[in-house]
Amino acid sequence: MARALVTGIGAITPLGLTAKETWAAMLAGESGITKITRFDASALPVRIAAEVKDFEPAKYMDAKEARRMSRFAQFAVAAARMAADDAGLELTDAERPRAASAIATGAGGAIDTMEETKVLLERGPNRVSPFYIPMMAPNMGACQVSMQLGLRGPALASVAACASGLYSFIEAKSMIDSGVADVVLCGGSEAAIAALPMASLANMKALSRRNDEPTRASRPFDRDRDGFVFGEGAVVFVIERAERAQGRGARVYAELMGGALSCDAFHITAPREDGSGAEQAMREALRFAGMAASDIDYIAAHGTGTPLNDSTETIAIKAAFGEAAGRIAISSPKSMVGHLLGAAGAVGGLAAVMAVAEDRVPPTINLENPDPACDLDYVPLKARPMTVRAATANGFGFGGQNGCVVFRKA
Repeated sequence: MARALVTGIGAITPLGLTAKETWAAMLAGESGITKITRFDASALPVRIAAEVKDFEPAKYMDAKEARRMSRFAQFAVAAARMAADDAGLELTDAERPRAASAIATGAGGAIDTMEETKVLLERGPNRVSPFYIPMMAPNMGACQVSMQLGLRGPALASVAACASGLYSFIEAKSMIDSGVADVVLCGGSEAAIAALPMASLANMKALSRRNDEPTRASRPFDRDRDGFVFGEGAVVFVIERAERAQGRGARVYAELMGGALSCDAFHITAPREDGSGAEQAMREALRFAGMAASDIDYIAAHGTGTPLNDSTETIAIKAAFGEAAGRIAISSPKSMVGHLLGAAGAVGGLAAVMAVAEDRVPPTINLENPDPACDLDYVPLKARPMTVRAATANGFGFGGQNGCVVFRKA
């Protein structure tokens, strides 16, 4: 297998419009959750979300082209451009066929479906946008990144609900291992904060209803958690074959060791209560990476803040890591950025990569009354300076799709 290095990161999140801003806010324990401003949510039972603020697509792409992209694709392009700039990535024409994209999503252009359905019903079929299909298609995040940056290798778009973002890392590692690509821009993007998804998730009892205290609503592993907070944004990474990165003297954040996937094969929304599917993904990720449980110092948990997920993830971590589980620092970025669904795994990847790069672990904010069923070290309230030799990121999605990815110091 080839070595794959993380050389660039770009981010558009509820905590900031760059990876640097997002990471700084994580370490400071800030919350990006507010009352919803993107639409009138007054009739909904849940009126809070983690929105991206002050995003201007024209700063990152041609304004005309931006109007033909869904918001999730705009996020992906913006984050990819920043990742490429952060890496100092310059591709020759000869290198472009071996440069790929792997941008995951959960809902794709769900907002466009809502808007164009309204146009169809109220104004008739002749007024429906001819760009609706290429706007809503989930592959368009990856395709737009490839078009905007001139990446002529594969353009992959995994759709695996809340585990989607982690799939992109595994795809990137696979392409580099197999020799298909020397450079991969991978990550996840999501933008589906709208009335229909919010109403459905609220009726599912999946969302927190702390409408009057949004910054305290996302409470992973806390006794008083009552659901997750819906979020939006994108995180994209430049993954390079080691020889290429080292040959050009690139700054390296971490080494991507690979990961593993599994399926609960159990329920459309609930995880297996024994955590066996998630455990399998974590065990297999370590095996693929050639690492032991004792090598891992930090886990960026899935940690949604739903009652069942957090207790099940605790069970799974104990089973996968054995005696090492009790000494590993674990935290949930979702306590600050909310749940970005298809981009959640990419946010977890950001936390894991930066923890390895800087030897600092972000906190789980709002963890004020730990649930006795969640009795591991979930780094409550404040960031922690510590040596992080290696880290993993977890992601578990509706339909029972599980993923775990491993990073270590390069």
